[in-house]
Amino acid sequence: MSRTAPTCPCGLPQPYENCCGRYHSGRAGAPTAEALMRSRYAAFVRQDGPYLLRTWHPETRPPVIDFADAPRWTGLEIVETGDGSAFHQHGTVTFRARYQGGVLHERSRFARVDGAWVYVDGDFIE
Repeated sequence: MSRTAPTCPCGLPQPYENCCGRYHSGRAGAPTAEALMRSRYAAFVRQDGPYLLRTWHPETRPPVIDFADAPRWTGLEIVETGDGSAFHQHGTVTFRARYQGGVLHERSRFARVDGAWVYVDGDFIE
């Protein structure tokens, strides 16, 4: 009987360890704003607070992340990306993150700090 590795929560059809797991462990850095967005969604699913704080812009980072009332995330859809490639310093990712009982629709802003992509902030979309 063969075991298959669990698929990454970010929605890409790859095993977690080869996808967002390598970013969460620090073995690699997210190469694009979209990759960082996906990895942060996966970190919310897995409740990986240290990764979320590490990838949050120092000027907007909260002191802690509390998962006490965290929703049960059920899926991620990337709607649109703007810039955010290896050739940019800033980028945006518009996404819909589904959770049990609703949807979070946001346009997130990302920037590079010391060469690494970080989440800056976002605007909720009705």
